Amino acid sequence: MNQMNAMMLVRTLDLNKTDAPLVSQTVPIPTPGDHEILIRVGACGVCHTELDEIEGRTPPPRLPVIPGHQVVGRVQESGAGAVRFSTGQRVGVAWINRACGTCDFCLEGRENLCPQFVATGRDVHGGYAEYMTVHEAYAYPIPDRFSDAQAAPLLCAGAIGYRSMALCNLRDGQRLGLTGFGASAHLVLKMVRHRFPDVGVYVFARSPGERAFARSLGAVWAGDTKDRAPHPLDRIIDTTPAWTPVVEALNNLKPGGRLVINAIRKEVADRDALLRLDYSYHLWHEKEIKSVANVARSDVSRFLELADRIPIISEVETFGLAAANRALMELKNRRVRGAKVLLMDPC
Repeated sequence: MNQMNAMMLVRTLDLNKTDAPLVSQTVPIPTPGDHEILIRVGACGVCHTELDEIEGRTPPPRLPVIPGHQVVGRVQESGAGAVRFSTGQRVGVAWINRACGTCDFCLEGRENLCPQFVATGRDVHGGYAEYMTVHEAYAYPIPDRFSDAQAAPLLCAGAIGYRSMALCNLRDGQRLGLTGFGASAHLVLKMVRHRFPDVGVYVFARSPGERAFARSLGAVWAGDTKDRAPHPLDRIIDTTPAWTPVVEALNNLKPGGRLVINAIRKEVADRDALLRLDYSYHLWHEKEIKSVANVARSDVSRFLELADRIPIISEVETFGLAAANRALMELKNRRVRGAKVLLMDPC
């Protein structure tokens, strides 16, 4: 068989006007090039970044494209010179598909900032399909502890959460806020409870279900996005696609605190919220704002090791590949508990 099933993004769309942005197609199975491996995909996580691609906030440079960048599967075939993995070995693929390897950022280990950064599922085909290829240097062994579905969110939601934590410069005994409580934030909370047992985690989320979920995982407090925390917070990680949580986070940040924005793009619907920024109230007293840009390979590999050691088990909801549009629309409409994952063989 030389054909595979895939869910394709053919053009950018407004998800307020359609609930089926991806098209099911039968396409040729890709052939691995030099130093590439062919992966038979078992699972692929569903990420908000896919919504940003579909709606044109971070558009693919070429269409059609197969989305998906939290991929778990087994090596089916190796191209010329590919010797890192054996046939049948389970591997993962993340957002970082490749970087130049020679610029200052790459040489410093900050390949996430490389000007030639290539993203899986946006710049090249990703994991919303039965097969995909990737350079062997950008694949990761998956610990045996995790099922395919449990491992998939670790490759992006977990890795980007790990990078957000590093950029926070969090210390034990401080107070950490999380705005939004989806795939990444729930893994951050699990990580914090292990690495910083004396850190109190305060969660801001619109959904009562998300707030209840956060409390069940150990949050000391959970409120609405516009609520005030019972104490000023030392660090806050924003994982939402909106601007209102940024302004509200600055309300809750103590002097000298840091807000880390973990989002590849922000939507425009509530951009007017920025007009409420008052310098003396929201930004003065040496408050800091730092963004997270992509992930480096080291973020993925280190987080996988940490998740295996703790262990961090993702809370997942699974869908068949053909139900990718339903999973995306539930994510768009904030019907979220943990992470959504596509299974190529849901049986």
